[in-house]
Amino acid sequence: MSGAGGGDVLVIGYGNPARRDDGLGPAAAEDLARRGLPGVDVDADYQLTVEDAADVAGHEVVVFVDADVAGREPFDFRPVAARGELGFSSHGCEPPAVMALAHDLFDADTKGYILGIRGYEFDELAEGLSAAAQANLQAAVEFLDGVLRSRKFDEACRRPGPAPAAGTKGNGLCKTGNT
Repeated sequence: MSGAGGGDVLVIGYGNPARRDDGLGPAAAEDLARRGLPGVDVDADYQLTVEDAADVAGHEVVVFVDADVAGREPFDFRPVAARGELGFSSHGCEPPAVMALAHDLFDADTKGYILGIRGYEFDELAEGLSAAAQANLQAAVEFLDGVLRSRKFDEACRRPGPAPAAGTKGNGLCKTGNT
């Protein structure tokens, strides 16, 4: 999967489409790849791996897109920094670890962000997003399309977001700290 190719921005959508809303990341990547945004490369996979660090290192900015089981509705956009220790595992990595590998192995200074799209149905082994997750996906992709076109990533984090879901706190799209 790819966008316009040769870009300074990489979008990685990850998750398992066979677990309903866990497929939000790959679905977002597929939609963005179809748009062919200039300067944006798009990739999708089931999970992040150590190999993703090389791709991250080749870009100025990376946006990790994943389903969020308890996040803000319809989505949350926040910065992510390199954090983690180098090590080997056959299991997936989290965005801070991929960023740390890119920095430590390739001396990358890539800026990172996470777009967490709220999902609701994860336990069933079936393909297809729930109706609520589909609506959140549409809102998140439109938001990210605008950010990718404007290249105003930090400003997008400071922008007030949608009202928080019942029982949650906050009124912005970005969480403080690293995830």
